[in-house]
Amino acid sequence: MAILKVNNLVLGYENDIVINNISFDVNKKDFILVIGSNGVGKSTLIKGILGIIKPISGNVIYDEIEKNNVGYMPQEAKVDSNFPASVMEIVLSGLINKMGIRPFYNKKDKERALNTLKILHIEELKNRSFSELSGGQRQKVLLARSLCATTDLLVLDEPSNNLDQESKIDFYTTLKHLNEGHGITIIMITHDVDRDRDSLIGNKVLELRKNGYFYGKTEEYMEEYGYDS
Repeated sequence: MAILKVNNLVLGYENDIVINNISFDVNKKDFILVIGSNGVGKSTLIKGILGIIKPISGNVIYDEIEKNNVGYMPQEAKVDSNFPASVMEIVLSGLINKMGIRPFYNKKDKERALNTLKILHIEELKNRSFSELSGGQRQKVLLARSLCATTDLLVLDEPSNNLDQESKIDFYTTLKHLNEGHGITIIMITHDVDRDRDSLIGNKVLELRKNGYFYGKTEEYMEEYGYDS
C-alpha cells in the first residue's frame, strides 16, 4: 500500500531544472536508498517530497499518513556540537511541530522521547551533554529526535557522513531494526554504496542520473548493474 506518491515531479531553482519528470510510489515498510553522483539532485528531491521547495510541475501526494508526521534528518543537522543541551532536550525538540500553542513539554512528550531513546538503546545517554558525545552517539541522538516526530516515515539525508566504519555499521544496523522491527518506512540518501550486497541495506533503490533514473527492487538493481552476491 502506497503511503506517498510522487507523480511526474519536476523540481528546480529559478527555472533551472534539477529533477525532471520523476514518478514513484513509497509503500509502507519500504526502505528506499536514494543514490547517484554529486549534482544529480538527491537533496533537491528530498526537499521536494517534504514540501521545502515547490514543484515546477507534478505533485507529491501523501496517502495514509499526515505530512506533519514525517521525521526528517537533514545532511547538516542544526545542532551546534558545543551547544550546552542534554540528550533528552535535543530529542524532545523533535516534538516541537506537534505541540501547537503549548509552551512546555508535557508528561506524554517526555515519555515519548524516553521511549524513543529506549528503542535506539541509548537511554543511558539521556542526561549527558550533547557536546560530550562521540560522532556515532550524536547521530543516534539526532535520529532519535527525528523519530520522535513520526511513527510512519523517516527521511534521512546522508546520515552516515563523518562516521567511521564501525559507527557506520552500527548506525545502519539501527536503521534496519527500525524498518524491520518497528515498521518505520525509510527514505535515505547515501553515498555508501559499494559493489556488494551488504551496502544495499534497503529493499528498493532509486538511482538518480543526469538523464533519467532507476527505481525498483534492490535485487533488480543488483542484477542490472552487476553487483557481487
